[in-house]
Amino acid sequence: MSLNRILYVYICLFFISCNSTSNKTNPNIVLFLVDDMGWQDTSVPFWENETKFNRLYNTPNMERLADMGVKFTNAYSTPVCSPTRISLMTGMNAARHRVTNWTLHPNVRKPAEINHNTFDFPNWNYNGLSVSDSIPNSVLATPLPQVLKDNGYFTIHAGKAHLGAIGYPSSDPINIGFDINIAGHAAGAPQSYLGMDNFGNKDSKNKIWAVPGLDNYHGKDIFLTQALSEEILKNLEKPLKSSSPFFLYFSLYGVHTPLMADERFIDKYKNIGLENSEIKYASMIESMDYALGTILNKLKNENILDNTIIIFMSDNGGLSAVARQGEKHKHNYPLKSGKGSIYEGGIRVPMIVYSPFHNNSKKEVHHPVIIDDFFPSILELTNSISKSVIQKIDGRSFVPLLNNEKHDLKPLFWHYPNWWGPSGPGIGSYSAVRLGDWKLIYFHHNQTIELYNLKDDIFEENNLVSTETLKLSELANLLTKYLISVDAQMPFNKIKNSIIPWPNEIHIDDEKI
Repeated sequence: MSLNRILYVYICLFFISCNSTSNKTNPNIVLFLVDDMGWQDTSVPFWENETKFNRLYNTPNMERLADMGVKFTNAYSTPVCSPTRISLMTGMNAARHRVTNWTLHPNVRKPAEINHNTFDFPNWNYNGLSVSDSIPNSVLATPLPQVLKDNGYFTIHAGKAHLGAIGYPSSDPINIGFDINIAGHAAGAPQSYLGMDNFGNKDSKNKIWAVPGLDNYHGKDIFLTQALSEEILKNLEKPLKSSSPFFLYFSLYGVHTPLMADERFIDKYKNIGLENSEIKYASMIESMDYALGTILNKLKNENILDNTIIIFMSDNGGLSAVARQGEKHKHNYPLKSGKGSIYEGGIRVPMIVYSPFHNNSKKEVHHPVIIDDFFPSILELTNSISKSVIQKIDGRSFVPLLNNEKHDLKPLFWHYPNWWGPSGPGIGSYSAVRLGDWKLIYFHHNQTIELYNLKDDIFEENNLVSTETLKLSELANLLTKYLISVDAQMPFNKIKNSIIPWPNEIHIDDEKI
């Protein structure tokens, strides 16, 4: 072999090696966050047993993603949307960042909280996320997209933002580190999913809910989820042409209310005995899944699937208290209750992770994880330097679980010192902790404690406070210690003229925990 030929081969190997290292160091990230999707709203079973809901919904692309990646069967969000999204963007638990309810109007607490007969609920951070210390009632933090952007990522937001109140900077994703914002603003739901309705922009009375920035689709027979997908494909061309690593945050408006049919998928559900709203809901689930498939196909066709990490998640449990037909609070079986509830139906959600750089041969992870964990996990997956992050991170990276490595248990915490509005099992004001198989719930409004072993009782039917006194004491003390450590806000009892007790100050059978 000639010297020139040898030199040519070495040069080629060098560039191949550099390119391979670069790709592994800076993989693309696609985060697919569905709104109000329940644990069972899919043909992918996340429980040990298949249920009627798994047989009802048609989600072939979720099946495809699960076959490619790893299912997380004990994945958790918060009970309502904005707290989840702020935790995602900051790595902070809701008790710490204090955006504990859903945001919209600037400097306004919920009327239901202000006018409650018994309690004054805390003056929480209703203005949402902030990148400046000049905004009242907001949490100052370094947002995830800004960190990724600082590390060379091209950042795209598509869909629901719901990160800050109207008029404040974080209501526009551009201001928190996204290069592109497709249709994101302050509101957490669309006025309409239909292009023929201009996605709500026809109705001048409810412009607050109208989806912005999709004017090219106004007057067209197109569903919102499809329009978002098409805009994503267009905007992906820029990082693809420049070979920049990208972070795509596809935050769907669906399947949040209003329940409206995607006509492309509705026919198959009309003839199986479903009620009208459930037909619409099923078509919205399939519309979501089709959008997932659109993104997967794009990645495959561009030959970048082997350099892209995909994370699928829902922002809270499935809606069950309002808007749905059928028996209330039963739409998330075997889980109890739904959105807004601290029972499993309100917080346990579907989660799938595909990473070509990790190998979990078991294809399932049963280790509990929570939305707080996404921030440090994504930074680790992208090898991003996070020196600029100013907030205290509560989450812990779940990356070792992708390789089926040992991962010590940590407690998961929830804190909702607010009043959502709808009523139902587990809906109200509460704090909770899960450690291993055990879960303790402290209901603020009546100062009661419930204790469940989720391994034996996923239905949360058997309250064990009277029999498992040692575990009760352990978890009550653990929850109390954490709440105090983050200076968690607690409701004020107007009748007793005092802050409600901490969990470990509650009496069970006339005995203090």
